[in-house]
Amino acid sequence: MNSTASSLSIAVYGHESADPASVAAALGAHVAHVAEAHIDAAIFAVNPSMGVDQATIDIWSAYDEFQTPRILVVTHLENQEADFDDAVMVANRVFDLMATPYLVLHDEAGLPCALISLETMQILDYSTVPPTKRPCEPEHEVLVQEFRDEYLELTSSLGEGAFAAGVLFPAIPMWIEKTLGVDIVKNYLQQLNV
Repeated sequence: MNSTASSLSIAVYGHESADPASVAAALGAHVAHVAEAHIDAAIFAVNPSMGVDQATIDIWSAYDEFQTPRILVVTHLENQEADFDDAVMVANRVFDLMATPYLVLHDEAGLPCALISLETMQILDYSTVPPTKRPCEPEHEVLVQEFRDEYLELTSSLGEGAFAAGVLFPAIPMWIEKTLGVDIVKNYLQQLNV
């Protein structure tokens, strides 16, 4: 069991098409089907090509009462039927306003291969093991500037500790087999250990 799970109780929710069992296994969490008042964090897995089912929406809403920290993970990005941005748009409509601290970069074949941090403008390249960091190219800066401005405004307005307080909801792209995004979700969960 990983260090995240040994100190935190984490529940994973989502339609089976989003593979919540694999998300739970990658994060040392457990799959749940009802809101649990005693948990430290709830992770909601969404497959962008399938949308969000009503049961998952209802569970998200149940956590509003507890102000439980929640993370949206967007899985199955490799299928190319829908993308991270589509899933975030849906989540903004059916859950709450999502924060997107990272955007997906694709390789020549159109597959996710890296994430760009909107906070630091660093690229996390998952085509290497372990992932490597590098500064983004000037053209990336131009392409993501509007998204970056929105993200920085949101995080600034909510303040430090907003995720742990259950009022900032990060949306993280995740391709478990390539470890893409797994480290980022674990970093968010570590914020709850302090």
